[in-house]
Amino acid sequence: MTATITAPAANTETATPTHTYDLGLLVLRLAVGLTIAAHGAQKLFGWFNGGGIDGTGAFFTMSGYPSGKAMAVVAGLSETLGGLALAVGLLTPLAAAALVGTLLNAIAVKWGGGFFAPKGIEYELLLTLAAASLALTGPGRYAVDRVIPALRNHRLVFGLAAIVLALVVAGAVLIVRN
Repeated sequence: MTATITAPAANTETATPTHTYDLGLLVLRLAVGLTIAAHGAQKLFGWFNGGGIDGTGAFFTMSGYPSGKAMAVVAGLSETLGGLALAVGLLTPLAAAALVGTLLNAIAVKWGGGFFAPKGIEYELLLTLAAASLALTGPGRYAVDRVIPALRNHRLVFGLAAIVLALVVAGAVLIVRN
């Protein structure tokens, strides 16, 4: 006589498939990543009515940053490459850190203008927190990181380390700002 052990039936009303979360993370990554990548393209190439390197560099100089053009290139590359990497889920914690660092500087520049648009920080704050959240949660299953063995299993420590890196670099850049 053999005994059969069966698992209890899952409660389908409360169980949420993991793929639902992964799809939600994909949508969030695409929204945040592509929005910031487009913003970086404004800085680098003048696309989407952006200032390009010259216009953005002049803005950075006016905002108290040394070497405005160099800062425009750094910010543009951080936003464009970081945004695209976040969108596809490649090196997600580092991509998110690039965005967090850049956006913290944007918040510092706009600080004092209130919370709401047109001079407020709500847009930048929302994108900063969304990027930080993705650094902490990981990209989900629908990401390039899933095919890289070392990154397949997201670790909270990677996300925390990336956010600390973003805070340190953003702070260093803000220190050199007048």
